[in-house]
Amino acid sequence: MRFTSETSSDGVSEQLFTLGEIPGVLWTPEGATGARPLILMGHGGGQHKRAPGIVARACRFVAECGFAVAAVDVPGHGDRPKDEEYDRIATENQARVNAGEELAPLIADFQALVARQTVPEWQAVLDAVQGLNHVGTGPVGYWGVSLGCGLGVPFVASEPRVRAAVLGLGGALASAEAATRITVPVEFLVQWDDERVPRAESLALFDALASAEKTLHANPGKHGDIPEFELDSTLRFFARHLG
Repeated sequence: MRFTSETSSDGVSEQLFTLGEIPGVLWTPEGATGARPLILMGHGGGQHKRAPGIVARACRFVAECGFAVAAVDVPGHGDRPKDEEYDRIATENQARVNAGEELAPLIADFQALVARQTVPEWQAVLDAVQGLNHVGTGPVGYWGVSLGCGLGVPFVASEPRVRAAVLGLGGALASAEAATRITVPVEFLVQWDDERVPRAESLALFDALASAEKTLHANPGKHGDIPEFELDSTLRFFARHLG
């Protein structure tokens, strides 16, 4: 892991890093020492590790809970180089949608393909970040919606260090099988009028989760219209399960 810059604002330290070819960012309390809970955040499609919603949530996790937060650019996003294979698939999918095919199955197939790369990458990032003195090997949480859910479900299912997860805006076509292997507490977000993920698919994914504690948070609105107050609930959820 190589740090490339560090800035601080309002008590939150932000460090940009690279791990091999993976660009990432780590937020921690300014001057932090010792172990603390860590949350890995997965950004949405077309976004990146420092998208406004990611930064806003990360800063609240750090400032209000004392957590560390890490996010990385997934393949084909942010500071990652363009991936010709992923770009080709995305172009083909758009053409198929324009020809009348349903969007959800195409998204599901694409996310399943990308997850084969991101799951081991995120595990390597966790290894590196938890090796830092100001993060340590405390409990781990995961937050990710939309693309962050499609990639996050197989990650949470595969990573025993994750103790709690906030997921949502994703469907069963992408990750129902992996969801059956998730047993940690989950808070699951659904937008009732989601134009990208059919409501039935979102509810089927929630139903597939094997967690004894799972809570469905459904709000009216389209895919990107998650109410701001859901972040308050997310803070309480992680504080309860990560301490």
